Amino acid sequence: MPPSSRMAPPPLAGVVVVAAALLLLLPEAAEPRTLLSLDDFGAVGDGVANDTQALVDAWSAACATGDHTFLHVPPAKSYLVWPVTLAGPCREEIKLFISGNIVAPESPDEWPEGGGGGGEWLHFVGVSDLTLSGGGVIDGRGHRWWARSCKAKHNATENCTTQAAPKALHFEDCQGISVMGITLQNSQESHLTFTRCSHVKANYLRITSPEDSPDTTGVHVVSSRNVHIMDDSISTGHDCVSIVGNSTDVRLRAISCGPGHGISIGGLGENRSYHRVEKIKMDTLFISNTENGVRVKTFQGGCGTARKMKFGDILMKNVKNPIVIDQQNSSSNEIPCGSKNGSAVTVGEISYTDITGTSASERAVTFACSEAAPCSKLSLENVNITMAGGQNASAYCHHAFGKSVGVVVPDSCLGKEDYLRRQVPASAAAAGGGTQEKGGEDDDR
Repeated sequence: MPPSSRMAPPPLAGVVVVAAALLLLLPEAAEPRTLLSLDDFGAVGDGVANDTQALVDAWSAACATGDHTFLHVPPAKSYLVWPVTLAGPCREEIKLFISGNIVAPESPDEWPEGGGGGGEWLHFVGVSDLTLSGGGVIDGRGHRWWARSCKAKHNATENCTTQAAPKALHFEDCQGISVMGITLQNSQESHLTFTRCSHVKANYLRITSPEDSPDTTGVHVVSSRNVHIMDDSISTGHDCVSIVGNSTDVRLRAISCGPGHGISIGGLGENRSYHRVEKIKMDTLFISNTENGVRVKTFQGGCGTARKMKFGDILMKNVKNPIVIDQQNSSSNEIPCGSKNGSAVTVGEISYTDITGTSASERAVTFACSEAAPCSKLSLENVNITMAGGQNASAYCHHAFGKSVGVVVPDSCLGKEDYLRRQVPASAAAAGGGTQEKGGEDDDR
């Protein structure tokens, strides 16, 4: 039977760890280390027995020790773990070494509250200096969650649910987190999520789920800073990487992405929210057979900024929408903040450099920007994207301004920045009795 409620780590008192812990005082070590094994806390590892309490007890022991602690999930076993929250702060650094498999319950109906949706499966809160590594597998076994989702392409609407599925591995209000060298697969929804975290690494990961699995984002970054996502292979049913909220200093490098929805900044500003995403740098990306390549997406009526972004050294193959800025999305509560109509999330200072490959559609570049907040300081440099069949592709611009440098294929449609600076907002012109220069209403060149 599943736990009746989400488990909180018990105090260390009463937990017998004498047989479980081996204190190593290595001559060359600067500090003592403690080794713990999940099996020593009663875990079975047969994929059937409920090993949640063993994980809770092991975490409690690791969190309470004053030494640097290694908590081992042994190889050649599958540990069935129900939804659980593992909380900090802990006394010292913890290394969770996953050599075996951690698996979720298969049926949503067996989850607490009958799989009512939302929430998390493996949830870390308020933890600092934690490393997950070891080459093992975290398997969300999300197939039954996908089957009942209204977002599944094959589903009948009367038999589906719009409720969100759980996030598989979720770090919230954490810092100094490193997730390295493991496989994340078949998540119920997002595979790996960082919310309000800082100083994060997600490197050398294999993240995979079927192409038709709904909302199975690879790495989801929410209101976090100083995040490095590098040397990963991501193949999912949704975004390989998505960055939302108030996130800054995010670095992507050496990412293989596809299939799925590509790499996305946003959506930003939904339901009049304020979002600020800036200082994003991505390079050495290999994107193939995806819905989008690199996309910036905002909602009409939102507030904030999306700026200071660099997309460089990207190879795309058979990507439907290789380069996209889309400020035309509508949300359910579309009341613009600070503007008469359209999006108020300002988008600018974005460069696209050394991007080559093929588009699965005729339009390879789309800059669909807002009349209320035009895109500015966009830059295309050494971009060469043709259609997958060898035909010429096209570019579309709407209220998008910037420059092109070097060879740019398809031909740039960006308007000149000096034209944008000459424009006077209609509301200011009406209030001051001034006039607005004519021409370029849509700038569809």
